[in-house]
Order: sequence, then structure tokens, then C-alpha cells
Amino acid sequence: MAAKKNNKGYTAVIIVLVIVLVGVAGFFGYSYVQNDVNGNRNRKSENTIYISDNSSQYDVGQKLLTGEIINSDTIWDYWMRKHYPDFKYPAGEYYLNSSMSYEEIAKALETPDISHKTISVCIPEGYNIFDIATALEENGICSGQDFLNACKTKENYDYSFISEIPDSDTIAYPLEGFLFPATYDMEENTDAAEVVNQMLRAFADRISENWRTYCSENNMSLYELITLASVVEKETLGEGVAENISSVFINRLNKGQQLQSDVTIDYGNALRSNGFGDNVVTSYNTYKCAALPSGPICNPGVANINAVVNHNDTDYFYFFSYNNGADFFFTDSYEAFSSKWEELKHTNTN
Repeated sequence: MAAKKNNKGYTAVIIVLVIVLVGVAGFFGYSYVQNDVNGNRNRKSENTIYISDNSSQYDVGQKLLTGEIINSDTIWDYWMRKHYPDFKYPAGEYYLNSSMSYEEIAKALETPDISHKTISVCIPEGYNIFDIATALEENGICSGQDFLNACKTKENYDYSFISEIPDSDTIAYPLEGFLFPATYDMEENTDAAEVVNQMLRAFADRISENWRTYCSENNMSLYELITLASVVEKETLGEGVAENISSVFINRLNKGQQLQSDVTIDYGNALRSNGFGDNVVTSYNTYKCAALPSGPICNPGVANINAVVNHNDTDYFYFFSYNNGADFFFTDSYEAFSSKWEELKHTNTN
């Protein structure tokens, strides 16, 4: 009987100990959960959390955990699913600290400190560097001035064609012409140098072997090809005329004649408006410079680069557009050019 009583006493002690241990574990477990939920963590840390588009609940929990903002991504996941089951995380940068409660973190994650919203930005063929700067700033991608500054130094970018851009004090922006026109998906508040890099990468991806062959066969550099194509781009108002316009300019170059293109004056005026002096402005004026302007006057599309490479074989040296660019007149003589011009002037044709 004594042995049975001892066994019963021993069992009772074990049960009590188990209950106590479970109670203690439960207390500390509950305290751990509540401390994390309420922001009572035994450390002080601050961090910037980067959240990209379409980040999942798991992704965000991992970032908060590795950033030492919370103690448990599992508890965070459970809490969010219970309290904010339909929560959507806007892309951006968030400044958070380890003293914040789950509720405070959730509220902070509703609005990024720096937005990384993705925006689709269209850069049309023929935009010059100032047009692009304006478009980027209007869409909240980066400051227009930051973009212009990022385009001043070609050495900051690592593409093979960069070495073909000449060093000259008369070139306003060495990267003009190589900022490929396309539609880009960019995040708000992107670093301007990264924006430039995206555009240069797009150009590099489209360099054609035909362009290289044409340059080699015609003793022309890639930079000169893009420069000429940029003038053709700005002169081409309608379809099906770029190859003829290209032939006019190539015939003039081959004869040592000036291009005398009005669109180069327009670019010079834009440069002057942006603080460039006479030596730079004049170097783009094809009524004053001997041949090509100092550099591209816009960023041409593939179609007009190919129009130069595949230009028509003509005897044309003169042209002009009328009917608001709907029609073009091409001729090989200045007399025919002047006669047609006068004829259209008297018929009030624009």
C-alpha cells in the first residue's frame, strides 16, 4: 500500500510540474507574441525596406525580419491575414524602426516614403534631349535637370559605341542621338543615370550589322551616321520620303556642299535657350558649318537610320515640304526649286 501511495504522489508531482511548465511556456510564448505585435522588442534598430511591385505577404515579412523591424515573419503573416486580409503593398521605400507596433507598420506600409510606382513613359522618335528631360520630369521619373546632367559625361557608361563619340568642346551633349526612342516602364524617382543607362542599352541592343557595313563602305563613323539620321528624322514629316531626303543630304555631302537644313537652326536655338554659347550653337547650324553639325540634333528611330543606310540613288540636291508636310518637292536644280517655291507661295500653299 505504501508503494502505491508513493507512486500516486510521484505522478501528482509530475502532473503539477508539467502544468507549471506548460503555463510558463504559454506565458512566455504569449508575451513574445504580444511584445512583437506591440513593438516591445529588446533592441533599437532603423532600416529602409524596399518593396517591389507585386510583392507577396511572405516577401514583405521576410524583408521586415531581415531588416530587424519585427521578430517573427510567421506572427506578422498571421496578424496581417487576420486584420488586413486584402492588404496591397505599394512599391517603394519605407523608413521603419523596431519600436513600431504591427498596426503602426501596417499604416506606414500604406504609403511609401519614396514611391517606386512603375510608370510607362513614351519617348517618340525625334525627341531631343530637352524633350526627353521634360517628359521624364512630368511623369515623375526623375528631375529634368538631373537627366541633362547625367547626359553630359559619356565616360560614366560602358557601351562599345561610347568610344566612337568624339571629344569636342562644340558637342553640347555627347549622348544626344543615342537615347533610344521607345516606350519604357520606369519606376518613379529613378536615379537619372540609370534612366540614361536604360536608353543607351536599348540603343546598343539595336545596332545593326548593316549600319556598321554602311559606315565602313562609306568612310563614315557610327556617330556621323546617327548625326545625319537625326537631321533626316526632324525633316521627315510624312511617310515614304526619308530615303529621298537622305539622298539629298548625301549628295550634298559628297559634293562638299552645306546641308542648309532649317531644323539644325531650331536645335541651335534650343541650345542657346539652355545656356550654350555661340561656338556651340553655331557648330550645329548647317548654314554655317561646312558639312554635318557637331552632333545629332535629336534621337532618331531605327526607320530613319535605315533610311540613310538604304537611301535612294537620286540626283536631288534640293527639297521642301508643303501642305503642312503632307507633300514634298524634290529637284536637282536650284532654279526648279526656286520656281516651284514661288509658284506655291502665290497659291497660298503652306
